[in-house]
Parts: sequence; structure tokens; C-alpha cells
Amino acid sequence: MDASIRHRIEDLEKQNLSPYATLSVASKGRARTEEECDIRPVFQRDRDRILHSKSFRRLKDKTQVFITPEGDHYRTRLTHTLEVSQNARTIAKALRMNEDLVEAIALGHDLGHTPFGHAGERVLDRVCSEGFEHNKQSLRLVDVLERDGQGLNLTYEVRDGILNHQTSSMPCTLEGKIVRLSDKIAYMHHDMDDAIRGGILKEEDVPESIAKVVGYTTGQRLDTFIHDVVITSMNEPDIKLSEPVAQAMKELREFMFDNVYTNPKVKGEEKKAEELLETLFDHYYDHADELPIEMKHMLDKGEEKERVVCDFISSMTDRYAIALYEDLFIPKSWPVSRF
Repeated sequence: MDASIRHRIEDLEKQNLSPYATLSVASKGRARTEEECDIRPVFQRDRDRILHSKSFRRLKDKTQVFITPEGDHYRTRLTHTLEVSQNARTIAKALRMNEDLVEAIALGHDLGHTPFGHAGERVLDRVCSEGFEHNKQSLRLVDVLERDGQGLNLTYEVRDGILNHQTSSMPCTLEGKIVRLSDKIAYMHHDMDDAIRGGILKEEDVPESIAKVVGYTTGQRLDTFIHDVVITSMNEPDIKLSEPVAQAMKELREFMFDNVYTNPKVKGEEKKAEELLETLFDHYYDHADELPIEMKHMLDKGEEKERVVCDFISSMTDRYAIALYEDLFIPKSWPVSRF
């Protein structure tokens, strides 16, 4: 098959997307040149690579906010990622931005997150002399660790969006900016929803000064945020909220930190999780010969041991980290004799 299908899709982008959108044919490319797909433009191809990666599948068993919650409906890092993607695609479609680029960035933005959420991130940042940030680890996963050390060889624009999705930095594309804001909208929405489900908050606890701007229920707030981004950013070379809604989001985030993110009921298990991961880090730093074979290959290539152990710990799911800790440090019962 020739590349006519891909070319038709690329031509449709030129015809239909906003003048501020990032066209697939305008990508800055990949670190390693490779033959183009005959059907998929480059950003769609990146999306597929992320979706089929092992690190993406592991997100299903990584904490979002609530560590080991009793219930099936609390968010995990995977469901958070899917909600970010859904928010971002809704905004991108309305603004005629490149949905494939938005989706690829959204699906990849949290690949490097640790087990046990930000508690795990704090541990690795503390024990690693170079520090640890999940956005940088996400980029390291797609550049180096996936595919047995070959990486996914993603485009510049997707890599940039993954690296710069946090508040402290800014992506180079408007699609990356959509994901950056959609990430905040998603966690503000679902963390509130989970806190209400867990009995930590009630809808009426949200201060009136915030509620009258963005809504009195989680659904109203999500609807307000999405609509406001679209209306404020329409035909503009930027992605932003209106000033009143941006201020209300800032105040709502502060409210969530005071009442949820630092609430002892929510964070009661975090100290145990931190001690567990720090113990695992110390063990594998002292016993690098026990690392998985792919991690040993990284050492053979000259990677620093500290960084490789961080790679191993951060890649774990909550369940795997607990099981590994139990196997290494919890005494096992002797089998009962039959005689």
C-alpha cells in the first residue's frame, strides 16, 4: 500500500485545523529517522506506541490520591490519565487543534509516576542525589527504558508535551498547553469526587466564593472549566482560562490541599508507603545483583546505579512493591508437618 491514506489525512489537517494547530507534516521529527507509516500520521503513531507500552498498562495499579482504598470506583493513575485525555480531546476538537497530538501527550504524561502517588515521588526525590520528578521520568521511559532500552522514539512535540505538562513549565505547542490545563481540570474534578465518595468532603463544604463562579457540584465545575477554556481560547494563539475562573481554580486547589491532600484520613498510609519504598531502594542499591536482567543491562551500558534503582522502583505498581517487600522482609511460615 502506498502512503496515499496518510497523505489524505495530512491534507485534511491542513484544510480543517486551526492556523494555530500543530500539523503532523510540520513535526520536528524523531531522534532516530525511520520509515513513515502508510496509514497513520506521526502523532497518531506516537499515540499507538504509548498505548501499547508496558508502562502505560502499569498505570492501572498505581495510586492517584487514595492509597489502597476500599472500593472499586476510586481513581487510579490510569483512570486519571484517561480523564485527562478525554478533557483534552474535547477542548482540542472544539478549538480545531490536533487531536492525535493532544491524545499522545495526555496518554504519556504520567508514565513515570511512582507507586503510591506523590508519596513515592517524594521518597525517590529524597534518596536520589540528582532528584526525581515524574515528568522527567516519563520522558526517560519513552526515550530510554521502553522496548528493552530502545525507547519509543517519539516525535519532538509529544516528548515536549510530556516533559512540560507541570505548572512550573510550558510546552511549545498549543496542544501541549491543552494537556497541561486538562491535567489540572481532571485532578481537581476527580479528586473532589473521590473525596466526597470517601466521606472526606461534602459538596456544601466548597466555599461560596468559589462555588458561585465554577459551580456547586463536581459535574458543574467540570463543565465550567471545559467551556471556559474553549470560549476564552477560541481564535487565540494561547490556551487559557478567563481571569475569574482561573482565580476560582487557584482557590479551589488551595481548598483541596487544606482539606484533602494533607488530610490525615487520606494520607494515613503514606508514611508506611514511604518507608516501604525507601527500604526497597536501599536494598537494591546494596544488592544490585538482584535487579531484573533489563536493569542490569542498563548498568552494563554505564548508567549510574542510583538512577537504575530509581528506574526500577518508580516502574513498580503499588501491588508489586508490596509483594516484593513482603517477599524480601516478611518472615514466611514453616509448612506444617504431616507426621
